[in-house]
Amino acid sequence: MRRYGKHTDEDDIRARPSRRGTRPRTRLRPRHEDAAEGMVLTVDRGRITCLVEDRTVTAMKARELGRKGVVVGDRVAVVGDLSGAKDTLARVVRVEERSSVLRRTADDDDPYERVIVANADQLAIVTALADPEPRPRMIDRCLVAAYDAGLEPLLVLTKSDLAPAEALLGRYAPLGVRAVAVNRDEPVDAVTELLTDRVTAFVGHSGVGKTTLVNALVPDRQRATGLVNAVTGRGRHTTTSALALPLPEGAGWVIDTPGVRSFGLNHVEPGRVVLAFPDLEPGTAGCPRACSHDEPDCALDEWVAAGHADPARLDSLRRLLATREHHEGD
Repeated sequence: MRRYGKHTDEDDIRARPSRRGTRPRTRLRPRHEDAAEGMVLTVDRGRITCLVEDRTVTAMKARELGRKGVVVGDRVAVVGDLSGAKDTLARVVRVEERSSVLRRTADDDDPYERVIVANADQLAIVTALADPEPRPRMIDRCLVAAYDAGLEPLLVLTKSDLAPAEALLGRYAPLGVRAVAVNRDEPVDAVTELLTDRVTAFVGHSGVGKTTLVNALVPDRQRATGLVNAVTGRGRHTTTSALALPLPEGAGWVIDTPGVRSFGLNHVEPGRVVLAFPDLEPGTAGCPRACSHDEPDCALDEWVAAGHADPARLDSLRRLLATREHHEGD
């Protein structure tokens, strides 16, 4: 039996050899300079579908991305098997800097932001004029999200054969939001014209005919539609993941997103919304710190009274900011 004493050294100690390699770890990561450029078309259960040149490639996140998310619209660097053949799998090794990010939270008290779409230019807010009835507070919330993300909003009113559009259009006229009304029997040329050469994300609550409209815009890429109860909002919601679709003849991109029942704005700061009102934003210089822009000392009242902006614009801004404090159904 070996005895260990004061003259013991490491040669006297029996140690189980380590299974880990002795090669030192490095923080350096491969640059993947030969990676191909791709655009993310959809993400489903960890599988990322990318358009690489003229091929559709299935990929997964590379380990070096860590927790960085990949969303529809992302411009990415892809390596591996880029043939697009069945049962092949590439790797997304880099997500390029995003020009815009559309976010929402599940509820107003939810601190976790969900990125819906990246690199869009425009947000098409789809709402039905009837069956189901319009939800102006939902539209307001989507407008706030658009302004916060730096996207140009577009209001698309469906089912104009069931109810007139004038009243709802008048509500948003002071905001200068572009709007178009369509019915179920007419061509969608008027909508297509507003999407040309742009990446447009479509949002709307369930049952408004959003996916039906997308199918009309991109007829060769039909998505399934389902029946939704106009009163309860329950039914078969068949758009379960966002999907980017090219408009005919490469005229732009449409991103269809799942129907939502709520659009939380916990992540939005009032100051970022005001930036979308260039006629009002300079007037905030005299506001008290952390001004909500709807309080007695708000400098915007004096700014409007001096003739720098239309009072209707300030009313609209305050209505939008108020949506952050109330749920859509309030």
